[in-house]
Amino acid sequence: MPCESGSEGEGGAGPTSESGSGRGDPDTELLVVPDPVVMSKRYPLHYSVFQGDIKRVSALLRTCDVTEQDVHGNTALHLAVMLGKKECVHLLLAHGAPVRVKNAAGWNPLAEAISYGDRQTITSLLRKLKQQSRQTLEEKRPELLQALQELGDFYLELKWDFHSWVPLVSRILPSDTCRIYKSGVCIRMDTTLVDFSDMRWQRGDLSFIFNGHLRPNVSLVVLDNELKVFQRIRCEETEMEIEEEVDILMSSDVVAAQMSTKAISFQRAQTGWVFREDKTESVGTFSADYYHIGGISLESRKRREHLSAEDLKKNKELLDSLSRGFFVENSCDPCVRRESIQPPPPSPVSWDEYVTAPSGRWPHLGRPMVVKETRKSLKATVAMSEEFPIRLDRLLDVLEIIAPFKHFLKLREFVQLKLPSGFPVKIEIPVLPTITAKITFQDFQARDTQFYPQSFFQIPNNFKEDPNRFPDL
Repeated sequence: MPCESGSEGEGGAGPTSESGSGRGDPDTELLVVPDPVVMSKRYPLHYSVFQGDIKRVSALLRTCDVTEQDVHGNTALHLAVMLGKKECVHLLLAHGAPVRVKNAAGWNPLAEAISYGDRQTITSLLRKLKQQSRQTLEEKRPELLQALQELGDFYLELKWDFHSWVPLVSRILPSDTCRIYKSGVCIRMDTTLVDFSDMRWQRGDLSFIFNGHLRPNVSLVVLDNELKVFQRIRCEETEMEIEEEVDILMSSDVVAAQMSTKAISFQRAQTGWVFREDKTESVGTFSADYYHIGGISLESRKRREHLSAEDLKKNKELLDSLSRGFFVENSCDPCVRRESIQPPPPSPVSWDEYVTAPSGRWPHLGRPMVVKETRKSLKATVAMSEEFPIRLDRLLDVLEIIAPFKHFLKLREFVQLKLPSGFPVKIEIPVLPTITAKITFQDFQARDTQFYPQSFFQIPNNFKEDPNRFPDL
């Protein structure tokens, strides 16, 4: 809900005043410019933050929607961070200001805090972001458990194959066959690949177990069947883990990447040299129609105005080593924390200049940006089968549970696209800019209720707990 302290005649999200003499002349474009006074009343919380009026901000938080975005997509928290209004930042966070929301330029408040360079602010926003993410998951949990309960019990097998166009890299990329077992609100996944991101992966004989009837902080567990140890996937990070993540954020590029599918298209794949026909082949025991997917692009923007020359050098060396197929361990001393960097000079931009700028193109308020933008067209292939005995929306419920494994998160993002009719039994999708994954659903078997013994979804008695076995989970 908007603030109650508005004014009459504000006229919705973008109140304006008119200038020019284009009335009645269709060939003359009407110039529309927002009135700063009207806009200060339309967005009183934003205006008060801009002015650094902490008392007014505190009073307005009783009636204003802290999630509201202005004409540039900025929340009040965005402005407080970019302008270095630390008291406003902490007050807004205490009232639940969202940290994940992006402005019209695609940046959330945490990204702006990293650019500004104040460690305390970055830490506060990171901690709040994780808290809000947990709250969102908890809100969705009852609905998810209900969907799992309604879904029949089954055994599902899928295979991952990774390949790259970069010389030598394909030779070291892993493959994996995942076996997923579902019974009631319990899921077990046996795999040899627990994680895959940024040229790093963890191998072994692993089992992921989800028990929906247990409390959230004990419902997720990973077993290392070789070492006979287990680790619970914690809902909350320790203070040391938060501080280490802040160190990484302050020494790395701020990245905004998204997969654009505005121009997505599906074209039936063809087969045959002389007589061309639509390609239909069997995937496992299922007949499937093949499609080429076009119009997908990976848009990436990197900000590095907060980085020192030494940071840039180290990051380049790491990137060069990854491109050659080598992984370099982080050599940072965990006992040495990054210090806050010198804040940018106070912004000379006035409220009038900010609010009357064209929508989404406001004068920059924080540290002068250093941005590198890239756009890469991606190709994908999918084989859709009408014979597969599980619906795609049901697969999404399962994938949401195993989302801590980042390669499954990529799969979930892909199958949320508006695919052709059927179930995607084979998919080739990019998971990193230089790496493509081929996922094949090889087998699906419905199971009778109580097919699996209850012990199948429990931690074996001879396993010991090791809370640090999988540091990324």
